[in-house]
Amino acid sequence: MKEHNEPESPDLAHEDFDALDERARVGWYYFIAGLTQKEIAERLDITRLKVNRVIGQMRSDGLVKIELDMPLISCRRLAEQVADAYGLKDVVVVPDVENYLLQKRLIGEAAGTMVTPLIKGHDLGIGIGSGRTLSFVVRGLSARPSEGSWVVGLIGGITRATGSNSFDVATKMAQKLGVECHYLTAPIFCASAAARDALLLIDELTDVLARTEIADVALVSCGSVDEASSLTQVRVIKDHLVDIIAAGAVGEILGCYIDAEGRPVDHFINETIIALPPDKLKLKPCPILVSGGMRKFAAIRAILRGGYVNRLATNEEVARALLERR
Repeated sequence: MKEHNEPESPDLAHEDFDALDERARVGWYYFIAGLTQKEIAERLDITRLKVNRVIGQMRSDGLVKIELDMPLISCRRLAEQVADAYGLKDVVVVPDVENYLLQKRLIGEAAGTMVTPLIKGHDLGIGIGSGRTLSFVVRGLSARPSEGSWVVGLIGGITRATGSNSFDVATKMAQKLGVECHYLTAPIFCASAAARDALLLIDELTDVLARTEIADVALVSCGSVDEASSLTQVRVIKDHLVDIIAAGAVGEILGCYIDAEGRPVDHFINETIIALPPDKLKLKPCPILVSGGMRKFAAIRAILRGGYVNRLATNEEVARALLERR
């Protein structure tokens, strides 16, 4: 996982995140949650023999004391608590690191680990949004869906190549999985609702929008309402940011600005978006929020309150705040 000149978390220096996380999950479920080896094997989609081997290794390594003394066990505990508090099906929490880009990479790779068993060998559609964190998801994938599967971008694009544009992120995902890719070849925001309606007269665009709705798995990130957020650099958002905040917005998901309870704010910008509507996101079997950092905490909490996703990948500090400031 380590790249040239990139700092690495000490806890992750000697073993891949997915292997550590699997061991932590086994340890948590067996020694703390009290599940049987059979139940753990079924939950994690691994063999009972592997569960037995991991438990035996923990004992022989001296990791089992009054509490599990191993990397990521505190993250596993936080993940279980956040899942229970917000009614989520799965949560993965990565350690906090000081390097901003490395933090995004760890969260993205952890999300890839989470997604792998959901897509392995299945015939399905995979939707993905935009953002730096989502661009790292492909690095955590270790399995492919069936040949008939496809990837679709869930949101329109911006006018510059950043490596985290929706087109770039969807392309990376499709190439990694070896499947076809479909793009929303339109801007994220139009000048008005009428301009959006005019674009939606294009059959090819509406066909892709329809595909965003039937995708089984959806990976999305979110944005804050501060000036450092990537979407606030889009001209129409920059011009109206003060009004958007005044309307009660604490963040955005798929370009839709929402309040602290996850409700779309009453502002014309929400009528101009070319993207999967958030209310359609919550209807999917596997909608996953991949985001971290306290700058995005208000948006992450609002998305969870609004029930838009049932899975989350984030970092320790955000997970603790989600529990303390529900």
